[in-house]
Amino acid sequence: MRKLLLLVFLIGGFSAFSQGKVTGTVIDSETNNPLAGANVVETGTTNGAIADFDGNFILETSANSGTITISYIGYTVEKVSFKVVNGNASLGNIKVTSDSDALDEVVIVGRGIIDLARDRQTPIAVSTITSAEIQAKAVGNVEFPEAIKSTPSVYVANQAGGFGDSQMFLRGFDQTNTAFLLNGQPINGMEDGRMYWSNWSGMSDVANAIQVQRGLGSSKLAISSVGGTVNIISRAAGRKEGGFARFMTGNDSYLKGTISYDSGLQGKWAYSFLLDHWQGHKKYAEGTAGQGQNYFIGIGFVPNDKHSFNLLLTGAPQWHDQNFSKSLEKYEEYGRRYNDNSGFYNGERFTLRRNYYHKPIANLNWDWNISEKTNLSSVLYASWGRGGGTGPAGSSRNIIRNDDNGEVNFDAIEASNIAGAENGIGSYSRGSLARRMSVNNHNWYGFLTNLESAVSDNFTVNVGIDTRFYKGNHWYQMNNLLGLQGYAENQNYADRDPDYVISETFEASPWASLFNSADEGQRFNYDYSEFINYFGGFGQAEYKNDNFSAFVQGAVSTQSYQREGRASGRETEGVDGLGKSAKINKIGYNLKGGLGYTFLENSTVFANAGYYSRQPFLDNIFSDIRNSNYILEGENEIDNEEILGVEAGYRLRAGSFSLDLNGYYTKWGNRFLSGGFIRANPDSSDPIEQVDRYQRFTGITQLHTGFEFEAKYRYSSDFMIRAFGSIGNWKYDGTTPFQTRADQTNELLEEGKIDLTGTKVGNAAQTSFGFGFNYNVVGGLSLDGAYNIYTDLYGFVDAEDVTESALNNEVYQAERLSPYSLLDLGITYKFDFGKNAFTIRGNVYNVTNEIYLGQKDSYGYYYGVERTWNASVRYNF
Repeated sequence: MRKLLLLVFLIGGFSAFSQGKVTGTVIDSETNNPLAGANVVETGTTNGAIADFDGNFILETSANSGTITISYIGYTVEKVSFKVVNGNASLGNIKVTSDSDALDEVVIVGRGIIDLARDRQTPIAVSTITSAEIQAKAVGNVEFPEAIKSTPSVYVANQAGGFGDSQMFLRGFDQTNTAFLLNGQPINGMEDGRMYWSNWSGMSDVANAIQVQRGLGSSKLAISSVGGTVNIISRAAGRKEGGFARFMTGNDSYLKGTISYDSGLQGKWAYSFLLDHWQGHKKYAEGTAGQGQNYFIGIGFVPNDKHSFNLLLTGAPQWHDQNFSKSLEKYEEYGRRYNDNSGFYNGERFTLRRNYYHKPIANLNWDWNISEKTNLSSVLYASWGRGGGTGPAGSSRNIIRNDDNGEVNFDAIEASNIAGAENGIGSYSRGSLARRMSVNNHNWYGFLTNLESAVSDNFTVNVGIDTRFYKGNHWYQMNNLLGLQGYAENQNYADRDPDYVISETFEASPWASLFNSADEGQRFNYDYSEFINYFGGFGQAEYKNDNFSAFVQGAVSTQSYQREGRASGRETEGVDGLGKSAKINKIGYNLKGGLGYTFLENSTVFANAGYYSRQPFLDNIFSDIRNSNYILEGENEIDNEEILGVEAGYRLRAGSFSLDLNGYYTKWGNRFLSGGFIRANPDSSDPIEQVDRYQRFTGITQLHTGFEFEAKYRYSSDFMIRAFGSIGNWKYDGTTPFQTRADQTNELLEEGKIDLTGTKVGNAAQTSFGFGFNYNVVGGLSLDGAYNIYTDLYGFVDAEDVTESALNNEVYQAERLSPYSLLDLGITYKFDFGKNAFTIRGNVYNVTNEIYLGQKDSYGYYYGVERTWNASVRYNF
């Protein structure tokens, strides 16, 4: 510490003795306009200056030679060498590049495929998170969506569920209705649109940037961007040689080790790799242990200045034990970290619910500079998902719990299984309980290509093709028989003996799932495949001049759906679950356009509008996807969803200050919604409530309107503050048909219509505000923080409660949860070790240990995560 203070004192002392004056003018590289307020700092010191209205600066330096660092919001950071001669050094015009928070420098492949906001000059509502921020705040025992939670209209919930089980909402729309793109290719599940962050647990390590495009976005694809688009730009084969090694630890015995290396471009080739291992005793709740690995391999080939190729392979095999929501009474009885899935078995922690998955993804990018004005970008990609989740085989009523802590007593369940078995064979009717695995495997292949041509200096045209081919396989297999020798199971298999025995067990492991799974004879409950083929074309045209820009985009696509069953299943409307179903084709399209006008030098106003006709997800096409080939038709047919979006905004870029204001209106009609699973209540006198069941809503309309703002001010090169917020009004509109069906038999229990007009949309805070700062204290020591406030948060909408309110002539409102706020703080210290650098980083999340409810779903409530922390040491070489 004494040496550090002495060094600071000496630097400060020497800086007082000026060695010369460095002058120059900072200008925009594209427009040649001066950048008033640009920060100019003598590299390695706190000695700085700010450019005047004309972009001119005068900097008195402490050395005769060296470099200066120039920074400006929305532009890349530039370093320029200087040498003082006769007391002066004139650098002339210094051009810096505008690139939406330095995205250009990280996108070295797929430039025509990756839809960044800057690729279209007409503004949209957008926020960008750079690699440095991701690496500092969202690596380790925090979820990937945490990197973007300090963004207007973004809400992240369910972090207490387990490693990788968090959920993200954008403008009130959940993950199935927000488009997630990795290097321009869609990664939402094709069957249901879902995002499982556990499958992408390595994304924080390989992401170079994230761009959150709220609302219509700039993507040219016909994708599910109702709430917006999240563009994740990954690493590619590095063009500069170097690497790093990092070790991280955190609360509850969390450990993580990472090593990465980039060869740099050597001749025509470059390669990169990253390897990582992590593990944790628990995420937050009891019984939420997890473990996994991340890997990334990139190979680049640049044969000439016309062509470049990049092959990428990445994956994140993992397993994690899960915690579900529950009633407030259960929390009060057993504590906020209570997990009713978990307990002990033979002296070791064990759980009913474990998720395990391995989803390698590979893509091959080809960029072709056909001419100065025309280029072609293409990507061929594939992913192979293997894994699933465990759960109880048998009735949940047979779960035995400890009286003192409510945890599952697996030893008692084993004893009960043995006592009730016949010759070691258990069954549902004998009250047996085992742990099964629901297997969810898929193969997904796709191709994207985009041709861009500058017809003139002011007019640019893009056209392209988007194709996807998907097959998903689903079945039950046994994981742990809990003391039994076998489990009698013939449900949904007409050709099986009534006492057919399932005797083989399989490991709930991401690596084992790649090579070892049950054959058809050892599968049970259901066994089917899903086929989805998608073909689309898209185009964009944009005109721009010095003050005005306009664009129009369009896409049209056809999507086919088909199911193939290998178990007879349950007949629905006379249709069983064997063989292939009929093939259904649905056409979808979107059309959007916008205008932008710069009426002052740094001020731009814009307006965008669009209309989507989006095909439904496959899981909604079939009446009983697990068991029957029956396709909903007639008055029950699931039609395309219809989305109308309008937004307007104002953008200011004035030196060290930037401001974005956005207003939006989204009408989402004719949507299908699964109301969620409702657990049976055996103590109820109502026969419906005694059955595990789920709800289905059709023809729903949602109206989402709101206002957003985001502001940044860089007071100096050492201190930056930002503020952001959103005020939303998200509600249902109109009368909606609903059904309640039994979970095990799909039997129709009740149906009717409910009026949801005026009912608030739940699960995401409709109003949120936040503040953040970054402060370079001295030398390599810096502090940062973020404070987020959430309110207007509502819970799950229950059809029975809505109906009851309607009978009382009332407008139903879901329960409103209490507002809460979260404070996160971080500290970084960087120092040189020889020619290389060390970085020490520490984070504390929820510093004030706020106790809050973050979400209410159909099962119950989730408490938010209390105070957690992590710390890391990174060595760059």
